[in-house]
Amino acid sequence: MKHTNKYSQLFYLLALSLLVVSCQKYTRPSLGNYPKDSNPPGGPLKFYAAFDGSSSSSLLNAVDSIRADFPSDNPLQFGPGISGKAIIGNGTGFVKYAGANDFVSTAGSFTISFWEKRNGIPKGNSAFFFCFASSNGYWAGASMLGLFDWGTNNDSAAIKIDCIDSKVSDNWFQWVGPTAVHGIMNNQWHHLAFVYDASTSVMTLYVDGSANPNTQSWPSHGAASMDNSKITEFDVAGNSNIPNMGWGQNWEAGNMIDQFRLYGTALTSAQVMSLYTNKQ
Repeated sequence: MKHTNKYSQLFYLLALSLLVVSCQKYTRPSLGNYPKDSNPPGGPLKFYAAFDGSSSSSLLNAVDSIRADFPSDNPLQFGPGISGKAIIGNGTGFVKYAGANDFVSTAGSFTISFWEKRNGIPKGNSAFFFCFASSNGYWAGASMLGLFDWGTNNDSAAIKIDCIDSKVSDNWFQWVGPTAVHGIMNNQWHHLAFVYDASTSVMTLYVDGSANPNTQSWPSHGAASMDNSKITEFDVAGNSNIPNMGWGQNWEAGNMIDQFRLYGTALTSAQVMSLYTNKQ
């Protein structure tokens, strides 16, 4: 009986050792070094790509730091950013993600924040800086998109954000014509933040930390209410549906984007200023 117990214990220890070794073999490889941001689980920052990794992999260097999600495609090159590295547009490519975590499903209010370095107006009709591609039936195949539109001169940036809710009702937040934004296409880095407050249905554009006086509204709409079940992908520096739309282009060659962030809340003016002053 004693020998049986000894053999049983020995068998148990051997089995446990084999299990530990087996688990170690299948442990996911280290992601390496990439920028992270202080954000509690379920916190306001829903997506963050700094394009700053130290790896030779273009996918790893464009990782979303919130959930360590890699893009499925990144044909873009990297160059010196406002902080570390940045992606460089090529007119056709973009960084493609499966989605932006729970941003769409939780963002009643929201903030879109990034740095851009542009040299003049789009060479074609438009230049997209992001898009939530969607199967919702909307003509542009999107639940939200943002673009720099054509303008009359290289000093005047026409900027548009299109939001489409779950009922496929849309609204264009536009800074065009007399409200176009001056001085941000001079081949220098500029910080842009688009803050939508569901309590007022108003979007405020911040440029280099300061609020643009020309706010835009979605009259009496409240929460953005996009349909997360219809999202097919999330594109940074482009729009995957451009070939089907027959207009516009992806972020053009030589122009850059850095520090792309999505918040599921309306940031305060002080919080936006902090992003600008800290080059985040």
